[in-house]
Amino acid sequence: MVPLVHTIPEACSGAKIGRTALYEAIRSGALRAVKRGRRTLILDQDLRQWVRSLPSVKVRAMDDPDNRRDAT
Repeated sequence: MVPLVHTIPEACSGAKIGRTALYEAIRSGALRAVKRGRRTLILDQDLRQWVRSLPSVKVRAMDDPDNRRDAT
C-alpha cells in the first residue's frame, strides 16, 4: 500500500534528493507541505506531482559541435 503522506526523510529517500533541496522546494512554493503537530509532512500526490514537474534533461546529438570533447 502506498502511504498517503511522507515525513521529510521518507520524501527525500523516495525522491532521491537531499533535505536542502526538499526544503528549498517547500520554501519556494514548488512543493506543498502540511503540518501535523510539529511534524512536516508531504502528501504523496504532491511529491509525485513535484517530481513530474522537474525539468527534463536536454540531450544533444553526438554530431553537435558543442557536444564534442577535445582529445588533448
